[in-house]
Amino acid sequence: MRDHPPRLVICGGGTGGHVLPALAVHEELKRLGQLGDTLWIGGSTGVEREAATGAGIPFRAIPTGKFRRYLSPHTVVDAARIPAGVLAAWNILRDFRPDVVLSTGGFVSVPTVVAAARQAPILTHEQTAIVGLANRINARFADVFAVTYESTVSAASAIHKRVIVTGNPVRQSIQRGDATRARQRWGFHDDLPLVYVTGGARGASPLNQRIAPLLPAMLNHCQILHQTGPPSANDDAARLEAKRRDWPPDIQSRYRVVEYIGDDLADVYAAASLVVGRAGAGTVAELAVLGMPSILVPLPGAGGDEQTRNARILHNAGGAILLHQDDATPERLQSLLRQLLRDPARLQTMGRRVRGVARPDAASRLVDALLTLALESKTARGHRS
Repeated sequence: MRDHPPRLVICGGGTGGHVLPALAVHEELKRLGQLGDTLWIGGSTGVEREAATGAGIPFRAIPTGKFRRYLSPHTVVDAARIPAGVLAAWNILRDFRPDVVLSTGGFVSVPTVVAAARQAPILTHEQTAIVGLANRINARFADVFAVTYESTVSAASAIHKRVIVTGNPVRQSIQRGDATRARQRWGFHDDLPLVYVTGGARGASPLNQRIAPLLPAMLNHCQILHQTGPPSANDDAARLEAKRRDWPPDIQSRYRVVEYIGDDLADVYAAASLVVGRAGAGTVAELAVLGMPSILVPLPGAGGDEQTRNARILHNAGGAILLHQDDATPERLQSLLRQLLRDPARLQTMGRRVRGVARPDAASRLVDALLTLALESKTARGHRS
């Protein structure tokens, strides 16, 4: 399709885990010269609008409603928004006339997938080790169901007849970090290992609260870059920064608090010796591709306990230590950090093993599947005409 790149609609969002794979696919299509006209359809308040705009992708917002497995006062309101979203998406798709639709999941993707069922072929992608509720619905309308892990194939095949394993794509830029640039950016030195603590874009207050008691004593053994989340999610950044100001200047320089890390993330990974974080799909994929050892504390009870299942894949490979939140006491975290940081050989072994889980060609696998699907559809339409 080199002479006629397909017209592509992307739908998906709500969290970074659903957005970053779409950006990686968009980046790969552009690299291959296969990027045709593209449109992103999502919710009006999700992270997908900013992501699409930042990547130069036109964006259209539709009404969306969240799917819940429990009763809530919002359930009725959200249920009413879904048909409105389907109608809005149908009109947008009718005008845009895509050759193929890529859904990366999240409840915001469902109206567009439903609306696209009779207008264009659909590939939906599941990033986690389980099949989420939104993708269980999307699977009813998708032509191809792509999953990240071999272990997910059985569950996916029970609800879809055309399942492929692609891995979870990460942007190429995440692999081009500069450790020196990161140290200069935050004033770190190369004489002590750097630990990157992250709860994801919104932070994780339970994790932040477990790190706080380790300070400043832990800073005798390492430097810490601590991504806490924004004030709209928690007040941990302000509290930890106030604590930091009471320390001697040389200890202050070994600890930095940031609410969010954007384009600098690749540099942070390049400089870090160890990551302490949650186990969202995007984080797990990045750790694997980069060969980054980690201590993972999954978000308890996240949709089908998906984060625990994500973390277990890296843990079983020997590339991560899995700690359930109840077990992740400050004392336990401090003990693990001390053990790992004084054993660089173990960290190297963990990095090598976690890289064995990675599928660095995931973006290209998804692109191949999308182009094949678009070509099949065009060929079928040509035969019918």
